[in-house]
Amino acid sequence: MDSAAIDRFEAGRGRLASLAYRLLGSAADAEDAVQDTFIRWQAADRDRIRVPEAWLTKVVTNICLDRLRSARVRHERSAGAWLPEPLLEGDPMLGPAETFEQRESVSLAVLTLLERLSPVERAVYVLREAFAYSHAEIAGILDITEPASQQHVHRARVRVAAERHRGGEADPASARKVVEEFLAAATSGRTERLVALLTDDVTVVSDGAGLARHVLRYRTPERVASFARAGFKPTEAKRRLAGGSPAFHLARVNGRPAVLAVVDDRVMGAVAFEVSDGKVASLCGIASADRLARLNHAWRLSEPDAPVIDAW
Repeated sequence: MDSAAIDRFEAGRGRLASLAYRLLGSAADAEDAVQDTFIRWQAADRDRIRVPEAWLTKVVTNICLDRLRSARVRHERSAGAWLPEPLLEGDPMLGPAETFEQRESVSLAVLTLLERLSPVERAVYVLREAFAYSHAEIAGILDITEPASQQHVHRARVRVAAERHRGGEADPASARKVVEEFLAAATSGRTERLVALLTDDVTVVSDGAGLARHVLRYRTPERVASFARAGFKPTEAKRRLAGGSPAFHLARVNGRPAVLAVVDDRVMGAVAFEVSDGKVASLCGIASADRLARLNHAWRLSEPDAPVIDAW
């Protein structure tokens, strides 16, 4: 392959990775999909490809759809143990973030909801909301009609909106303050204060400190407050499990405020928050080492702020 063809692919690699990540919810799987796309680009008759960007988008999208439809992946995800892989702010795989729709499409809450869509609905939703492709372009990418594309995106929007029930996008500074208050209440065991910081329809999804076989889900302020108090209140058993006394840092993960538990410069757990109207609307807790691998790599290369709690 000539250097011009390689350069052309590399110029679009970030966009392809961001698309694949939104479709698959896994950075590792997204990288594999992009590499498979590169292999097909190498083997293609590139002189006959009129619009390389469109061709590459079609290829990576269909590679992702094939994976989502595979029996193994369907089994893994239907078993109830799947959560998206969190990414630290600044990770290029997060992709475009100029519009509310682009930022929304990559939040852990929405990536989790997208699991309830069919593969084609998910692809249409991502291509339209995150990358602003026209229905004509989506029809060409997925080999469907324009009316079908419109129907798929309408159904996807309705299903996502039905689960969201959220207000507008929270200001980052205000959201950070809410998370600081939440962390202070949770680590001190102040249940009443925790409940007051939660919306009436608050939800939690968690992998149970990386130990649960199935995703844990909680609803109602009282149950979520109990979960948070149990998870954040320090004990010797938790310190032994973590391999030391974690420091807690505030960060941004997938465009949302997050609390990271860090031991010896290694992130042991991440909790991402959705804040709406000055309250916590949802939490996503992830501690599986496999899901945190890319975030940990980015963390070690970053220059984080001082921890909000340095001795837990």
